[in-house]
Amino acid sequence: MVVVAVIGARLHSDFTWSGVASFLGWFALLWWMWASHTFYADRYDTDDLVYRLLAAAQMVAVVVMAASLADGPSESSVVFAGAYAAGRLALLAMYARVYRHVVETRTLVRGYLMGFGLGAVFWTSSVFFDEPARYVLWAVALTIDLMTPWVMRKEQAKVPLDTSHFPERFGLFTILVLGESIAAVAVGLQHHEWDVASTTTAALGVGVATALWWLYFENTGGRIVRRSEEVRTTWRPTVWIYTHFLLAAALTAVGISFELAIEEVGHGGMEAEARWLLVGAAIAALAAMAAIQFAAGTDPRLRETASHRLLGIPFLVIVGLLGGLEPGWVVFGVLGVCVAVLVADLSRAHHWSSAV
Repeated sequence: MVVVAVIGARLHSDFTWSGVASFLGWFALLWWMWASHTFYADRYDTDDLVYRLLAAAQMVAVVVMAASLADGPSESSVVFAGAYAAGRLALLAMYARVYRHVVETRTLVRGYLMGFGLGAVFWTSSVFFDEPARYVLWAVALTIDLMTPWVMRKEQAKVPLDTSHFPERFGLFTILVLGESIAAVAVGLQHHEWDVASTTTAALGVGVATALWWLYFENTGGRIVRRSEEVRTTWRPTVWIYTHFLLAAALTAVGISFELAIEEVGHGGMEAEARWLLVGAAIAALAAMAAIQFAAGTDPRLRETASHRLLGIPFLVIVGLLGGLEPGWVVFGVLGVCVAVLVADLSRAHHWSSAV
């Protein structure tokens, strides 16, 4: 989570539209590094000495990535590229072992080795180019990486993910990101005098994080769909997995917004860009949860709870349009919407249980 904290710090220092775009780009790279390893571990985790050494190499790469991002924007991008390439090469080494020892899945693993290997070539090559060409190569590499599972989806259906462990892995990442929201509240209080307004704003921020945590784990954290051989082209598994990127990025931005809100207490109305960062991140989080639930199945209860999240979005927009509000009132408005959605969930859950 150290990289999440570093990327969040960059968003805190620049929360303009360009800063948000930069944050999403860095976060996408981080999330894909984590997700790629998660996909591997869910299918082939052996937990032997070689695997642990390769996993440790990936962790070292992540630490170097975090250090390079903390240094500055461009002067350390070459270090980031080298570290990211090293992480991808470690993943390729893991799949090479699978190709050798697990004969039954060689077709799938061969596709991964070709696709991820080509992506790693672009990552490694980017070290030798200057910006902006380096960033173009990164975009090409990430596109290839993301397309590889899609191209291999028919073979993936023959080697499904473990649907009992997969939600736990994504849920753990979500918990850690929500933890960053709480940490951001603590950081905001450290840099502000302790008074009623700032303490209340912090408490409201913790309330929003708690409500979002409840909304996710009450209805979305324990379900995942699998792509069967009979339904190879279904959109549901892909949406379920990749929408978690939007959710994680949104929750991280929500945490940074709390820090900004606490810092602006006592300075008049909350700055428009900071207000929309909070409101926009909350909207993205609710939209992501709705998409995850729609993708999780056709159960009417899932669809109904997903609709609750979508109905909350217009009210968040209204909060964002109310300029001139003190930071505490903005956070209170977001909390009110989240609590209303949660109450609607609990009410309908009671209705469904009574009807059974």
